[in-house]
Amino acid sequence: MRRWGLPAVRISFAIIFFWFGILKPLGLSAAEGLLKKTVAWLPFGEPELWLQLIGWWEVVIGVAFLFRKTTRIAIALLFLQMVGTFMPLFFLPEVTFQKGSYLLPTLEGQYIIKNVMIISAALIVGGTFYRSRSNKT
Repeated sequence: MRRWGLPAVRISFAIIFFWFGILKPLGLSAAEGLLKKTVAWLPFGEPELWLQLIGWWEVVIGVAFLFRKTTRIAIALLFLQMVGTFMPLFFLPEVTFQKGSYLLPTLEGQYIIKNVMIISAALIVGGTFYRSRSNKT
């Protein structure tokens, strides 16, 4: 597990971000409607433009996770992307929660909330780049 765990997480990130990301510019993403509703209030750029930008951003995250040298970049881009990912929970609660209760996420809400695990895994991967002072010899 120690030998294959980190590469497995990095490859999983690459697959998920590349796959889900490329669907957006191709107009095939199941998240397209939610994404467009989320960015519709932004004062610049049309929702279609944001769909394209976010899709390609995710593709870059996926590709960057494939290589150890670009993993830090991938993690930084991932954390920036996650800010937008959580926006529907606050701006579209009628879409992300059932019956007005924050304890009852819809399928869309669950899809967003599970990103807490992605953030946690990114923290673990990112932590491998740093050694504590007690480990330096």
